[in-house]
Amino acid sequence: MSTHTNPPTPRERLVVVGNGMAGIRTLEELLAKAPDRYDITVFGAEPHPNYNRIMLSPVLAGEKTFEQIVLNGRDWYEANGIKLLTGDRVEVIDRENRTVTAISGLTVAYDKLLIATGSTPVIIPVPGSTLPGVVGFRDLADVDTMLEAAAKGGRAVVIGGGLLGLEAANGLKVKGMDVTVLHLMDTLMERQLDRSAGALLRHELERRGITVLTGADTAEIVGNERVSAVRLKNGQELPADLVVMAVGIRPNMALGKAAGLACGRGIQVDDAMTTSDPAILSVGECVEHRGQTYGLVAPLFEMAKVAAARLAGGTEAAYTGSVTSTKLKVTGVDVFSAGDFTGGKDCEDIVFRDAARGVYKRVVVKENRILGAVLYGDTKDGGWYFQMLKDGTEVAPVRDTLIFGQGFGAEGAANPKAAVAALPDSAEICGCNGVCKGTIVTAITEKGLSNLDEVRAHTKASASCGSCTGQVEQLLALTLGDGYAGEAKAKPMCKCTDRTHDEVRRAITALELKSIPDVMQRLEWRTPDGCHHCRPALNYYLLCEWPGEYKDDSRSRYINERVHANIQKDGTYSVVPRMWGGLTSAQELRAIADVVDKFAIPTVKVTGGQRIDLFGVKKEDLPAVWADLNAAGMVSGHAYAKGLRTVKTCVGSEWCRFGTQDSTGLGVKLERMTWGTWTPHKVKLAVSGCPRNCAEATIKDLGVVCVDSGYELHVGGNGGMHVRACDLLVKVETEAEVLEYTGAYMQLYREEARYLERTAPWVERVGLEYIKRRLVDDAEGRAALNARFLFSQSFSQDDPWAERANGSVDRHEFAPLAQVG
Repeated sequence: MSTHTNPPTPRERLVVVGNGMAGIRTLEELLAKAPDRYDITVFGAEPHPNYNRIMLSPVLAGEKTFEQIVLNGRDWYEANGIKLLTGDRVEVIDRENRTVTAISGLTVAYDKLLIATGSTPVIIPVPGSTLPGVVGFRDLADVDTMLEAAAKGGRAVVIGGGLLGLEAANGLKVKGMDVTVLHLMDTLMERQLDRSAGALLRHELERRGITVLTGADTAEIVGNERVSAVRLKNGQELPADLVVMAVGIRPNMALGKAAGLACGRGIQVDDAMTTSDPAILSVGECVEHRGQTYGLVAPLFEMAKVAAARLAGGTEAAYTGSVTSTKLKVTGVDVFSAGDFTGGKDCEDIVFRDAARGVYKRVVVKENRILGAVLYGDTKDGGWYFQMLKDGTEVAPVRDTLIFGQGFGAEGAANPKAAVAALPDSAEICGCNGVCKGTIVTAITEKGLSNLDEVRAHTKASASCGSCTGQVEQLLALTLGDGYAGEAKAKPMCKCTDRTHDEVRRAITALELKSIPDVMQRLEWRTPDGCHHCRPALNYYLLCEWPGEYKDDSRSRYINERVHANIQKDGTYSVVPRMWGGLTSAQELRAIADVVDKFAIPTVKVTGGQRIDLFGVKKEDLPAVWADLNAAGMVSGHAYAKGLRTVKTCVGSEWCRFGTQDSTGLGVKLERMTWGTWTPHKVKLAVSGCPRNCAEATIKDLGVVCVDSGYELHVGGNGGMHVRACDLLVKVETEAEVLEYTGAYMQLYREEARYLERTAPWVERVGLEYIKRRLVDDAEGRAALNARFLFSQSFSQDDPWAERANGSVDRHEFAPLAQVG
């Protein structure tokens, strides 16, 4: 008796035109429901896998890399048996033969077709709109064009004061361009913000140096071979090296229209997301549903869920439209809006305004139900307002405290976990990726997820901008109970803030914060004036980021740095004049001896760093001591500073029979280049004239060991209680290379180490290979770091002793206390 195996039923062929967020979300939903139903082919016009288009703005601003915004890497397509064809735009749909043909000439047959071609940027049809240098802001290629232009500096004009336009303006400003925003309407982001919130946003942009012109109507883009200016209808002309068009988007329905599908404002679909051809479905920004088109993520993902259910064979799923809310981070400012906030007859406005904190809230109520809401600067209650708006919740019981948020308006909601527990499963948690509470809880329960990274991997919640991270963690805690240990938190700067040193530094750069009060206000410091831990750190970070702009705050320095001398246990001070590379002269020695006699200084000692330390100086005598030393040509040795202390040298080839190079001369050059700098912690350098290493160069923050063929540069050494030998960074041939590497290394340490972190733990934390990549492998990057160091030094090499010796600075520090009684 023979047996016969029936051949497997051939799978249906599904072709997806569009590799964006809506199309691929449909596939994710479909694979969860019917993973084996289709052979799937995806065409993408861009040469990339699926990425989060919402996060292009952080890529432009340098806050994220492209790799960090990829939603589905090529390995995901391979793992799910999906054929991905990138950089190959579909040009023709043959509905009769059910095939699509791409620009490459490739033709693929389908049983079901999903069109998800998204939208295209609106380009105002004014003269000059096609000139080189005019760009939209819609995809990664646009970002690359803007970054290339920004690298050359110059002036940018952004046409459009909506979300994309303002994000483009902020990113280009961060990259160093002079930026002007032109907006046709009187209020920025008028679709999301009312006049008051729009005015606050405009003020914030102008504070950052972005020029904003409202009521600005573009007449012409001027230029011959390339854009050179933008002319307005009122005759005003604005010079421009780059013009960004960000005036809106329109559904990309050209492919569907050419195929004869019913189209209006977009490709028309019914509640099953089916077009006028039953074999073709469409989702995303390219569609028109019940007369509406959508450009926000949440509706697109709701469409995707319905389309996936229908493709999986279901007959019940239906999309009936979306009630939308917008939660955004515009140039670092949180913004939320929902519903109709225009107000009108029988409407009540409930308003909260705190201009000092940059917080504005407006809730529009009609017949005791929320009609709309606008939140600026503090959006944590946006989800609560939106849920009540969608549900038509009666707000009379909480009317008096409604504007203060959920913590006041709902019983028990002052507890954040209780507030999240009270949300329905349909409540959206992650706006960037359209993930609701029920999806997250189900994933945690069914997949056994136990931490934030696992939730991100399985649901994408909190994987983009991160603003919903707190709520996701609360859902983990609620779902797992005692089984949730919590996320490991990086140590905050101090008790005044939850933010880490790294987060604060990034915010200072990205938000262009240029004073300690600005930092504390924007980053929501708990204490009004900080503490002795955070103030010195903030002072250093601002000084490092904005050389020449930020004025050093002496109140935020420790006593030694404030009075530029080292306090001793008896309340007197020690004074250390600088001796370049350990060299001195008879004139300097006589001046030191005279100062010792004149001020009866009890102790004079040679230090380990080859200098002379004068101990026992009275505080009120410090300016006079400095004046006498200055008169002999000596400056502060910065023995008190979070900065360069000494450059220790041996005599080298000039005198020593073993010396291979002029170590003393090189040490002097290094010290003259690096003195006066402020760094996260003290820094010591050394130059040894031969491998016998008499100057102990291999236990310094940076040490140079001279050899016959040049110089070895060693980094990350440390003496003291825990000795750490240096790591070899590189070997070079010339003194000029030593100086460039030293400047670049110092600047990298200045920009990336945490305050009070010596170079030894910093090198161990980031790794020697990372430092080599930045300094050895990247010659252009090394030169840029060195240039930034030298620029900063141009504002740092003023002797603090001289300013205080003549009484022009900090005179109060050295005046004796008045005798009372």
